[in-house]
Amino acid sequence: MKKRERSACQDATGCCRVVALVTVDERGQMVLPKDLRERAGIKAGDKLALVAIENDSQLCCISLLKTEALSLLVKDALKPMMKEVF
Repeated sequence: MKKRERSACQDATGCCRVVALVTVDERGQMVLPKDLRERAGIKAGDKLALVAIENDSQLCCISLLKTEALSLLVKDALKPMMKEVF
């Protein structure tokens, strides 16, 4: 069986840091800086999942994940439970 490679996001152990500042326009849109898109491998048409952490019913942290990375994280989390079911 071929071992699936883990993405950098799945093995992230470093501290969060500010990598860019963006401005939200009057339509609620923002632009991710080109260097950030290139480093993250984000291309036109890619789907991103917005993940938020809520504290006392206020959003305190918002992150963007490529949907492929999120899908792998969910599959890895569910794998032990699925083995028990089957």
